[in-house]
Amino acid sequence: MGMFSESVEVVCTPAGMPLKLAWAGRHYTVCAEPVRWYERRQWWVEEARAPLGSGSGLVDHEIWRVQVRPADSPDAESLTLDLTRHVRSGRWRLLRIHDALLPLRMPE
Repeated sequence: MGMFSESVEVVCTPAGMPLKLAWAGRHYTVCAEPVRWYERRQWWVEEARAPLGSGSGLVDHEIWRVQVRPADSPDAESLTLDLTRHVRSGRWRLLRIHDALLPLRMPE
């Protein structure tokens, strides 16, 4: 599993669920229902101080685990990614690539 933080463009359903994304010059379509949860973050590392009234978005951040396929190759194997959305800016970041969740291929 690779863990990092890279900007991605995400198109969501009206309910806010990821539907499509663009990353590293390629377009992907979400091919399974995403899973969402919240994680605590070290806000004091990213923010100089806590703005008044920003508690829930400041302390927790939203994580989405999505399975995607290249938009131009709908029969390709899926890739599992973890994405996060910054509450105030609405910007999305790619956090993890789960290569361990990809099917293993036997050597030929």
